[in-house]
Amino acid sequence: MAYPAKDKEGTKENKARALSLAVEAYKLAGDEDPSYALIVAQLALDLEHKAEFDRVVPALVQHHPEVMQSHLFNAIRLANDEKWQAAEVEIKEAERLGLAPAVVQSFLDSGVHSKVVVWRYAYYSGYLVAAWALGLGLLFLAGKNVSRLTLRSIEVDDPNDQQNTRHATLRSIYRGLINTAGAYYYVSIPFVIFLVLAIAGSVTYGCFMAGRVPIQLVVMLVAGALLTSYKMIHSLFVRHKREDPGRALRRAEAPGLWDLAANVAKRINTTPITEIRVTPGTDLGVYERDTQKGNIGRHQHRVLILGVGVLNGFTQEGFRAVLAHEYGHFAHRDTAGGDVALKINDNIINFYHGMLATRQAVWWNMAFQFLRLYQLIFRRITHGATRLQEVLADRVAVLTYGAAAFEEGLRHVIRRAAEFEDIAYWEIQEANKVRRPLRNLYQLEPVVGKASVADKVRKQVNRATTEDDTHPSAADRFRYAQRIRWSPAVPAAGMVWDLFVNPDGLTEEMSKVISTRLQS
Repeated sequence: MAYPAKDKEGTKENKARALSLAVEAYKLAGDEDPSYALIVAQLALDLEHKAEFDRVVPALVQHHPEVMQSHLFNAIRLANDEKWQAAEVEIKEAERLGLAPAVVQSFLDSGVHSKVVVWRYAYYSGYLVAAWALGLGLLFLAGKNVSRLTLRSIEVDDPNDQQNTRHATLRSIYRGLINTAGAYYYVSIPFVIFLVLAIAGSVTYGCFMAGRVPIQLVVMLVAGALLTSYKMIHSLFVRHKREDPGRALRRAEAPGLWDLAANVAKRINTTPITEIRVTPGTDLGVYERDTQKGNIGRHQHRVLILGVGVLNGFTQEGFRAVLAHEYGHFAHRDTAGGDVALKINDNIINFYHGMLATRQAVWWNMAFQFLRLYQLIFRRITHGATRLQEVLADRVAVLTYGAAAFEEGLRHVIRRAAEFEDIAYWEIQEANKVRRPLRNLYQLEPVVGKASVADKVRKQVNRATTEDDTHPSAADRFRYAQRIRWSPAVPAAGMVWDLFVNPDGLTEEMSKVISTRLQS
């Protein structure tokens, strides 16, 4: 009824009747003879009777794996269920048992092999992406745990132990973490680009498969993916020229200041600063350049940044303790190198600006979310390292000039920053209102009153230290300083302004700098 003669098939009705008879015969005969199951499978396939086909084929494979047709039918069943890899395995097993290679190749060329390749690479890609994401998680956990160890070490270790091995170990771990995290950023770039393009491609493919293609959405996704990928790669090659802040302070302008800085360096037994640069604000810090590339630490050019806004009311006693803290960074080599952290931060900023310029800094952009996550991880690691550096530099200052002088100096810096912020804000507002030039900002008192400034200082000093802080809170630093034993030093009399030849001229100059910046 189904196949009445060679190269001749029965009608659909005859095949349907034949199928019902074959099913009945198969039930009566059982699985001993594969021929009954094979004719059922063939007829079910011809009639597209999927339920019957799916019922009989697994039994064929189970009871007669030695029969070539069992694997052929199973390959067809698996392909119908879109189990492409399993289908490829079965058709090759059928070939091993005697199926003609041309039939095998035709089956594979029907789309099975191409889909197998796609899914195989999809699995590989998925594994790689999962491993990459796991690496990000491990970096985050490592940074968090080392930060906790650092805070615990600061609390429980003896600050008078100059040979503290735990601090040395933590510094070494942080260096390794920062280098690892820096390398991981560059490793992450191809993964992020792949995910961005894959998501855009998947959405586009899904739209085509659904039979409805929203043109604007597809164009926006594809353009966004391409722009994001370009900006991510482009950010790696943008280089910013680093300019020194402020201007250099000549020795003739403040010979006393230069002498004081040299004396502090001598007391700590380290190389004195090479250059002092004055700025209009309340900055106070140091950095280091190498005059001969590739010889870090051998040809130091040490720079002190001194904000003129911090000098009013600053005693030499407090100032030299703060300066000793900055020299502590030099002594510990905190300012040497650091290229990895600087380059990564530059790349992150470049990429972020590129995303903003192309309007791709949106929540649904995978690259933007990666940028936010990685910046959090890298910030936690680098800020944890910086907090440890600050505490160790504090110890240098306290050992050299005592806890009282250190606290006086740090409190002054905090207070003066709050005062100068109020002074500058209200003077700029008033000058703009009446259209007059700025007065000398460094000769003015806070308009909002000292009570408000005192409240700001109190909040700043007593705030809790967080994992996002580059410095521990001042209260924590003061508490740590009280535990350090120190040898009394000869007190320093006078104010820092006494060390300058022409303070009024310098403050007038800095006020004009601020005024010029406001006009530009």
